[in-house]
Amino acid sequence: MRTSTQIETASVLVGEEKAVEYVAKAGFDAWDFSMFAMCDYDWRLGAVRPTTHPLAGENYLAFARKLKQIGLDNGITCNQSHAPFPTSCPEIRSYFKRAIECTAEAGGKICIIHPDNDKSAAENAEMYLELLPFAKDCGVKIATENMWNWDDAKDESCFAACATSESFIEHIDAVNDPYLVACLDIGHAEMRGSGSGAANMIRALGHRLQALHIHDNDRWHDSHQIPFSMSIDFAPIAAALKEIGYKGWFTLEADYYLKEKFNAENVFAGMKDLHTAAVRFEKLFDEA
Repeated sequence: MRTSTQIETASVLVGEEKAVEYVAKAGFDAWDFSMFAMCDYDWRLGAVRPTTHPLAGENYLAFARKLKQIGLDNGITCNQSHAPFPTSCPEIRSYFKRAIECTAEAGGKICIIHPDNDKSAAENAEMYLELLPFAKDCGVKIATENMWNWDDAKDESCFAACATSESFIEHIDAVNDPYLVACLDIGHAEMRGSGSGAANMIRALGHRLQALHIHDNDRWHDSHQIPFSMSIDFAPIAAALKEIGYKGWFTLEADYYLKEKFNAENVFAGMKDLHTAAVRFEKLFDEA
């Protein structure tokens, strides 16, 4: 029992309640609580817009508990979550404690909170250290994630916080607390120009690695496609995970696969496709 997937895309189409139900009925063992709807960020304007979503209202914890119960009623749990981003926006950062609270209420054990792409390990450590006492009170670990920027001149990704093994380790060791761990985004690690390669990063991170975002791409763009559909070779990645004794979840973040191919009427079929891919990855790990 290791497979889970994010609910963000399905939630936009059918709502969080139905999305959690679909994750269970598709065969996953857990659901990843996407909390981007907590605040409506306008990427064009670089500002947060008002929203009436329950996660932004006064009863956000009741909403998280409701989703937890839907999962339990369908035989699955929440394994992890994803806080809103970009972290560079101060108003977004004001929602991080709410995201940690919701993670705990839903039953999740890890909340992924992006580092600020353009801040140093020491600067990002200040943010995580400020959040950690609250996270510990909630019983939730925080995971930082490998990020990327884009070099228009070279037409490829370029360095951002945690993009390389060295930067990732520096970020975690700067905090030096077991409640700050690593979430490796495999797609980001395999993009041309910025990453160290997923297998190399896994071996370097070792015990620090406790969560994953699994998706496929052309090893150039951040495509967030279904695993085994594009150019990433997942066999050496699964072998590296086996080598370090990885005991965490295999969590898919193939949101663009759902966005591009499915709608409210047929998104469950997409969820089943994702589960098939997740099981295939799990088999690679078991056989490595």
